Amino acid sequence: MSPRPERPRTSRRQPVARHGILKSPHPLSQVLAVLAAVVAVAVISTTAVGAFYVWDAARAVQAAGVSIGDDDSALPPTIGEIEGGANILVVGTDSCEGPNAALSGACQAGDTDGERNDVTMLVHISDEPRRVTVVSFPRDMIVPIPSCTGQDGTQYSAMSAQMLNSSYMYGGLSCTVATIEKLTGIDIQFAAATRWTGVIAMSDAIGGVDVCVSDDISDSHTGLNLTKGEHTLKGVEALQFLRIRHGIGDGSDLGRISNQQQFLSSLVRKLQSEGVLSNPATLFNLANTAISQVTSDPPQVVLSSTLTNPQSMVQIAMAVRSVPYQDIVFVQYPTAYASDGSRVDPIRSAADVLFDALANNQPIQLTGSTSDGSATQVVGEATPPPGDTATPDATATGDAGATPPPTEAASDAVQLPASITGQTAAQVTCTVAER
Repeated sequence: MSPRPERPRTSRRQPVARHGILKSPHPLSQVLAVLAAVVAVAVISTTAVGAFYVWDAARAVQAAGVSIGDDDSALPPTIGEIEGGANILVVGTDSCEGPNAALSGACQAGDTDGERNDVTMLVHISDEPRRVTVVSFPRDMIVPIPSCTGQDGTQYSAMSAQMLNSSYMYGGLSCTVATIEKLTGIDIQFAAATRWTGVIAMSDAIGGVDVCVSDDISDSHTGLNLTKGEHTLKGVEALQFLRIRHGIGDGSDLGRISNQQQFLSSLVRKLQSEGVLSNPATLFNLANTAISQVTSDPPQVVLSSTLTNPQSMVQIAMAVRSVPYQDIVFVQYPTAYASDGSRVDPIRSAADVLFDALANNQPIQLTGSTSDGSATQVVGEATPPPGDTATPDATATGDAGATPPPTEAASDAVQLPASITGQTAAQVTCTVAER
């Protein structure tokens, strides 16, 4: 293992977490919404008025773009679906700068070591037929980190075995992109990152996200206390839910990932419902909130320069506006506990099955449980939004982590190894309290 480089004296720029871009059945659906620390959501209108509103408003964020090595040249003026597929890396960080410090006991205790990517997700949008696959990477996974250059010019040598969440500390968003590209062999064209306050602002703007817990949850580490049943979370509570691992499942980061997937699946369903995307006031509020997070000083959201182009946002949104619930799949990169039990190692043979299927534009079928950390269980199936006649692939069940059998539409899908856990947006899951 190469020696750890000296940390630069200056603080790094911040991140965003972004998620898919989803469609409303209403013709006025529009907006760019950057959400995350676990989530960054882009939703843009297919109307001329909406598209040009986004174009005009998003010009303010272009100067803040971070280069990740792709071609940043302007796109042609025609607004249509992006050609081919696309890969977007979304990151949430644990910054202690400014108002973020008050949101973490570790920050207040001074028990921190730089700004790290504690949430790392790859959003893959397939070529026709359009499907969306969101891959979550465990923060404690041991991976090689390539040589990186920090935004202040600090040079970091390549390292053969480091925790994934140190990549942001060693070179910002571009270094995390390079690390995931090396691990997966996937070319990443777009990237975004967010700090905790960015997540709070976006969850407030969207009006909260519905979640379910199977029993009372009380976690002194995040301060989250929820009673058994359904809750609509926003603001600090939404952030706490996305960060919680103590008090749910087996208390691991792997369980936290499946908890985040429950949140994201519910977010997808809310964005596709008539109640959110058919409301112009909500959409403009989302767009303005997202832009304010990028242009704030210091910024709470960071975008790659390829993603600050408002036309690219519109093209990505249009490519996924009609993706049905069962074709939006959330998976966790497969891992096994290292010998000391405190870190996890990648299971590359299983991961190759997933990434080969994505590279070959093949549908995928989950065969494992919903959670590698026993933190969620399937409790039902989602009702498709108006105009979506596709049949969800979820089956109402109370079995913890149960995965339904393949549907007829997915009979030709690549069967993923059981070590790859996850769920589709069609599956309604509930968080399981720690026992």
